[in-house]
Amino acid sequence: MTNTSLSIGLVGAGFLARARVAAWRKISGAELSSVCSSTREGAASFAASQGINDAAADLDELLAREDIQAVDICVPNRAHREIVERAARAGKHILCTKPMAAYVGQDLDEGADEASVGQRDRKEMLRVACADAEAMVSVAAENGVILAYAENWVHAPSIQRAAGLISASGGCLLEMRGWESHSGSHSEYSTKWVHAGGGALLRLGAHPIGAMLYLKREEGLQKSGAPILPVAVSAEVADLSQSAGLSDENCRIARGWVDVENWGCCVISFSDGSRGVAYGSDNKLGGMQSKLELSGSNYHIDCKLSPVDLVKAYASDEGVFEDEYLMEKLDSRAGWSTPIPDESWCSGQFAMLEDFRDAIQEGRAPRSDGALGLAVTRVVYAAYLAASEGRRVEL
Repeated sequence: MTNTSLSIGLVGAGFLARARVAAWRKISGAELSSVCSSTREGAASFAASQGINDAAADLDELLAREDIQAVDICVPNRAHREIVERAARAGKHILCTKPMAAYVGQDLDEGADEASVGQRDRKEMLRVACADAEAMVSVAAENGVILAYAENWVHAPSIQRAAGLISASGGCLLEMRGWESHSGSHSEYSTKWVHAGGGALLRLGAHPIGAMLYLKREEGLQKSGAPILPVAVSAEVADLSQSAGLSDENCRIARGWVDVENWGCCVISFSDGSRGVAYGSDNKLGGMQSKLELSGSNYHIDCKLSPVDLVKAYASDEGVFEDEYLMEKLDSRAGWSTPIPDESWCSGQFAMLEDFRDAIQEGRAPRSDGALGLAVTRVVYAAYLAASEGRRVEL
């Protein structure tokens, strides 16, 4: 890596953008130079609150800056394709948050009823979402810029350590089981298909799916020079918060899902005969749980992203650690907890940004690239199709 600092433009001014600012500040050789949002006022307010020196009036102004080499896209799913295409044509390298593409009714008439989006045939969802992802990969290639898929699991230290052990083992990765789960998003946007493009399987399950596809790709490249690919998917999805007997009085998980699932599970079949089982769930109390189990012909590896027990703490009541951040989605501060020393490190956020920086400066593909983002999009929406039709879907 050279000593030249990478100049980055941030697109978005919401929750994810704030988290990304905090992470970028800890990455050497990179600087957030400007931010743009849906309004000039929103960008200016965000820049002032986050200590960013410049706020662009709009995306065009940000992309016109010759000193900005890359953009970090932290906006709702429906805007990903347009921004990626505009950034690529402006010659900017791109980090696009997950999911890379999603079905949010982008092929319907502008006046279409919101409720109709979630009722759309899953086969059409698969076609449209994949077409968007393919277009994003193509436009980046045509303009000679890097498109990185912001899947932090791929970069997590536990999973990268596992990848090294798998490579050294000489064995075959036969079975993968992974999940991300917590008590549910409380954002109104996550409750509707028209905003989110899906529920727990897309929001949460995309993480273990991405890690599984990455590990099998790398295994195949090492052994034969060709990636091991997903070839079929089966799945089930449900809103378990609608279970009989559940009431607000005895419920601490998020409710109010409109037309998306709060639980989804898929089985992925790979071209070498191996299997992956991935699920996302909004039904788990006690904080974020992110885990990947890997069973090989001569090894077994457990990867924990959250919780990790490097630190364990006990509080006699809720107020003891009231002003301290312990871990994401922790619903109670009383009793035992596992305060994560550095959540962004454990989850792979830091390594993801470092890899994006290095890929640009070294002129190489990022570890988690646009092709992986496309593959995850295809698997997730094939899973929605499989769940809706009650059958195995061939890819």
